[in-house]
Amino acid sequence: MMVKVSRKAHFNAAHRLYRKDWSYEKNDEIFGKCNNPNFHGHNYELIVSVTGEIDQETGYVIDMKVLKDIIKDEVEDAFDHKNLNVEVPEFSTLNPTAENIAVVIYNKIKPKLEASLVLEITLYETPRNFVTYTGN
Repeated sequence: MMVKVSRKAHFNAAHRLYRKDWSYEKNDEIFGKCNNPNFHGHNYELIVSVTGEIDQETGYVIDMKVLKDIIKDEVEDAFDHKNLNVEVPEFSTLNPTAENIAVVIYNKIKPKLEASLVLEITLYETPRNFVTYTGN
């Protein structure tokens, strides 16, 4: 029996969407206000979901305390109150779009889980704009 369990998390971060190899005008055309050279911020909401079989001894798919600690160590401590472009190494050459942030989060969490567990990352950049990444 496969069950999906989820944990919500939150972090605040600033970023700027732009490509160094494009002109300011092209960046402005593609990214608009998100190309602000002084950066801008979001209150990101994160949902980390793990799907797997229920352990017959514990009754858990994953111990939620363990998942909470992984999220804190790999995401909240690394991203919260940071400028993603400047302070987070993964974005030194990667545009910190919501899509790319979700993939980076997935890649940070997945190695911390048992291989049999399926991971899904849902990242809300705003209450209306969100992305989901499942590793595919």
